[in-house]
Amino acid sequence: MHLDPSLPLHHHTHSTEPLHPDGSRRALRIGLGGPVGSGKTATVAALCRALRDRYSIAVVTNDIYTREDAEFLRREAVLPPERITAVETGACPHTAIRDDISANLEAVEQLEQTLRPLDLILVESGGDNLTATFSRGLVDAQVFVIDVASGDDIPRKGGPGITTADLLVINKTDLAPYVGADLDTMATDAQKQREALPVAFTSLTAADGIRPVARWVTSRLAAWCGEVAA
Repeated sequence: MHLDPSLPLHHHTHSTEPLHPDGSRRALRIGLGGPVGSGKTATVAALCRALRDRYSIAVVTNDIYTREDAEFLRREAVLPPERITAVETGACPHTAIRDDISANLEAVEQLEQTLRPLDLILVESGGDNLTATFSRGLVDAQVFVIDVASGDDIPRKGGPGITTADLLVINKTDLAPYVGADLDTMATDAQKQREALPVAFTSLTAADGIRPVARWVTSRLAAWCGEVAA
């Protein structure tokens, strides 16, 4: 796996520690996973635009052999370029977010060291399947993004990404009439799979389509700051 060379290397610490060695609060780390084309990068971009005026944010993207997602975010100017870095996984995306998280942890720690203090770091996985989940040693909470164009039976199929993510995002709801997807069915099936865990429906073509996800992230940030201060 390869890191963006623009940031210096240093020894990383374990994600579950909420404080830096000097006692200051570290950033909340939220992972975003999901299948190819579900809208993960667009979700990250929309979150950055919605929250950047209130919080200090950085992003780590994962691609197998390129830095395409990071370059897209930089072109879109969702954050200053130094706040966006990339990991080339060189293997199946879930490897770098669950099995060998060292490269992603290094990237996260580099951003913390360089840009500190940060409130939030978003770690975007490369496109993967319904079993993709993040190690709790890498992120504090995880979002799984699916889209209606892949079929309204996707929530019913389950898999750890759908059933255990802290938030399930069902994206591209504006396409439902064109692909024959029943949003009510998707909502019912998602609720059965996830029980009390939340589900958000999004259409990022709408002016404020990211609002339900931004609200959820904001609530996690408030809880994180409260826990660390306690």
